[in-house]
Amino acid sequence: MSNSESSSPPPWIVNEDELPEESRLVLSSLPREKGWAEPYLYQYQGFWHPAWQFHLVLDCQKNFRLQDFDVLVASYPKCGTTWLKSLVFSILNRHRFPPSGNNHPLVSKNSHELVPCLELDVDPNNRIPNISSLDQMRLISTHLPYVSLPKSALESECKIVYICRNPKDTFVSLWHYMNKLRLPDTGINGLEEAFNRFYKGASVFGPFWDHVLSYWKESLKRPNKVLFLKYEEIRAQTEFHVCRIAEFLGCPFSPAEGEADSGSGVVDEIVRLCCFENLSNLEVNKSGKEWTGMEFNVLFRRAQVDDWKNYLTPEMADQLNHITAGKFHGFGLEL
Repeated sequence: MSNSESSSPPPWIVNEDELPEESRLVLSSLPREKGWAEPYLYQYQGFWHPAWQFHLVLDCQKNFRLQDFDVLVASYPKCGTTWLKSLVFSILNRHRFPPSGNNHPLVSKNSHELVPCLELDVDPNNRIPNISSLDQMRLISTHLPYVSLPKSALESECKIVYICRNPKDTFVSLWHYMNKLRLPDTGINGLEEAFNRFYKGASVFGPFWDHVLSYWKESLKRPNKVLFLKYEEIRAQTEFHVCRIAEFLGCPFSPAEGEADSGSGVVDEIVRLCCFENLSNLEVNKSGKEWTGMEFNVLFRRAQVDDWKNYLTPEMADQLNHITAGKFHGFGLEL
């Protein structure tokens, strides 16, 4: 059932008068910009959030406690989140759920169901809404910038796996995604209008460059806490980075599990299970949807590197290249 057929509008079209009083009071004092799928975005701690999500961000910052054994999968939207969630879930749970098995959870559930989102799904009492992790380890995801994570995330020994992507492909993917979330009678965001908003930072969880830098700088300070990954590099050498993630999380692959690129080892099975072609063709990802009403099929488009060349003008590409070089100058980061 599409959003237009639902009995109630999706949460990103929420009436702000229905939000908790504390959130309404804070929102009234914040800068705001026109939203992409939602009426407005509000700037909080230097980053932009829709109103419906804002009170959940406040709630998780105030109440949620990450533990030393937790793992947080972090990303700016449309940077490979669904893929990374699937990979990390499969790596951590490979003994409990062999990746070659027909009953693997990813066959019947989307990774967003298996790896709950910190600012959307986790309740204030620190309960995870589904069984998604090992006995001592909770696996959680987030789109929050590093500065907006709960204090416990910064102070605990929890591990953070972060993925980023070329800003040109990120923008194009975000533009397609947000247009799919808009109600049919509101029309679509034009490419140029959306580009201008993205460029000036007014996108959900944006500015993109500040989000990426917040995790990059922390990965340099605390490499044992934050693993910084690039989408394009994982695409080019998936098996290598699967092993790298496992090593970072303290559960490296044993010789008995087979060497990467052998075609028959556990690493290769995880790569095959989690690849775009496999996940996008599973029935759950073609017809299922999450509690917000978002259909899982909107999470899968092309997953290609350099798809931006089919959409952006040379001038747009130059603008993003220029701002990226300027924002990252002096930090040793290139995308």
